[in-house]
Order: sequence, then structure tokens, then C-alpha cells
Amino acid sequence: MENSSLYFYFNFTMFMNIGHYRYLAFVFCLLLYSFIVSANLTMILIIIRESTLHEPMYIFIAFLSFNSLYGATGFFPRFLMDILSDSHLISRPACFTQIYIIYTYASYELTILSIMAYDRYVAVCHPLHYHRKMNSKLVYLLALFAWVAPACNLTVTINMIVRLPLCGNNIHKVYCASWNVVKLSCITDAVNNIVAMLGAITIAFLPFGFILYTYLRIVVACWKKSSEVRGKVLQSCLPHVISFAIYSVTSFSDTALSRQNLEKINPFVAIILSLEFVVIPPVLNPLVYGLKLPEIRKHIVKLYCFKAQTTKNSCRTLQACGKTSH
Repeated sequence: MENSSLYFYFNFTMFMNIGHYRYLAFVFCLLLYSFIVSANLTMILIIIRESTLHEPMYIFIAFLSFNSLYGATGFFPRFLMDILSDSHLISRPACFTQIYIIYTYASYELTILSIMAYDRYVAVCHPLHYHRKMNSKLVYLLALFAWVAPACNLTVTINMIVRLPLCGNNIHKVYCASWNVVKLSCITDAVNNIVAMLGAITIAFLPFGFILYTYLRIVVACWKKSSEVRGKVLQSCLPHVISFAIYSVTSFSDTALSRQNLEKINPFVAIILSLEFVVIPPVLNPLVYGLKLPEIRKHIVKLYCFKAQTTKNSCRTLQACGKTSH
């Protein structure tokens, strides 16, 4: 058995040599990261600024946007550096820090979607008691659960992974992933599989089951109501359903990919599939909520109209100053 203390660094092996195209890839990814930051910051600022949006549904949307910023910031800076670099080594502390950030981001996404599903369930199935049930105290408790539970779970899981003796240092990904590090362990596969399975059940299946249950109850509650009521419910719930579907597909792609032999898969396809869950939800969530929810859309339009008007007035002022100087 090799001495695991020799491995102070991990090596990402999925980066391809694309020559001068790496500069184009760098610019594209930088623009993507800039869009994620600006779009999600816009959502957060609008919800904070507008008192009419200080309701549970919009507060949870702000949490989702903040989590997108958290996850993207944990991934993109290092990824952008690796695109331009010829060496793709990462230190052990940096690797486990990246694992913690990316996997807490993924877990936060699921717990936030879970409390959003509960919020929609109460709004649809118990509309007369909504404000009594979804009071500020419960919102704070749900928010605390959404952030603390995954953090505690991931702290325990990563502490177990850090202690594993490793017999290699090549990670077949473009970022640090827990399962890829576990596969480097010198311990038998049976132990690794048990640890991974318990972690997956805790992090994924319980929230997934809860979300599906709440939406089943919503469907049953709306079944016998008028088309007008169903239309309002659909308008309210559709963005959340879309976000949940996006997250489910992208996280499943990453999970399925990590269980495959990556040497038999096209490297470009493997990279795209592994990046989906850290790129697509942060890009699409602000678009989904910004375009589908009338209240948010109205304030976004107002904000950009105000900026356009301010810019136009500034241009007129500059022109007037120019004429005066002449």
C-alpha cells in the first residue's frame, strides 16, 4: 500500500489540450460567470429593496439566488485559472475546501427547493391559514434548517473522506469531487460504497421524496377546482417545478457520470456533463423566476427602465454642457 502522506496535491486529468482555443473558452466562461453574478445579484437586490416582495416565496427565491452566487464563486475562479494553465494540480486543503463548497451548494439547492415546495403546498392546500402558518418565525426556522443541516452533514462526510488513506492522486474531473477522491482510497470498495450510499440517501433522496409528495398533494387539491384557480396555481408553482426539474436532471447527470469509466467516454461530453449542475441552475434560475413571476418581472423592467432613463438624462446633460462650453 502506498503512503498517502506523499500526496500533497491532486491532479485533474480531464482538462484537454485545446491550444489557443483555451483563450476563447476562458472568455466564454468568464462571461458566463459574470452573467451568473449580475443576474442573481439583481434578483437579490430587487427582493431586498421592494417591500411588496418581503414574503416567504420571494425570500426563498433570494436564498436560491444567493446559493447560486455561492456555488459559482466556489467553482469558477479556480476553473478559469485551470483553463489558462498548463498544470492542473490542486493542494489537498484547496481540494477539500472546493468539495465542501460545491457539495454544500448542491445540498443547499435541494433543501431550499424543499422549503419552497412546502411554502407552495401551504399556499395552495391551506390558503386561509397561509399567513398564520408561514409566519416569520417559521420562515426563520426553515431558513436555518436549509443552511445548517447540509453544512453539518457535509462536515461529517468530508471529515470521513479526509481520513481515508489514498493510493493515488489523479482526479478524473475538472474540479474536486468527493466520490472521485473516495475511489482513490486504499480501503475496500464495499466500505466506500456504504459511505457513499448513506450520504446520498441523507442528502438527496429524503428532500426529493418530500418535494414529490408536496406536489402530489398540490395536484390532488387542484384536481376538482376551476380552470381559473388551476391557472393561478400553475403560474405560482411552475417556476419552482422548472427549477426542480433542472436541478434533478443536472445532478443526476453528474451522479451517473461519476459511476462510469470516464476513459471510455468522449472527454468533451464528460466535461459538459460534469459541469451541468454547477453552471446550468445558477444561469437559468434567475431567468425562470424573473420571467415567469409577474411581481419580480415588473420590478426588473422598472429597474432597467430607470437605468435607461438615467443614462439618457446623463447624455442630455453632457450634450448641454458641451453646447454651453462652445
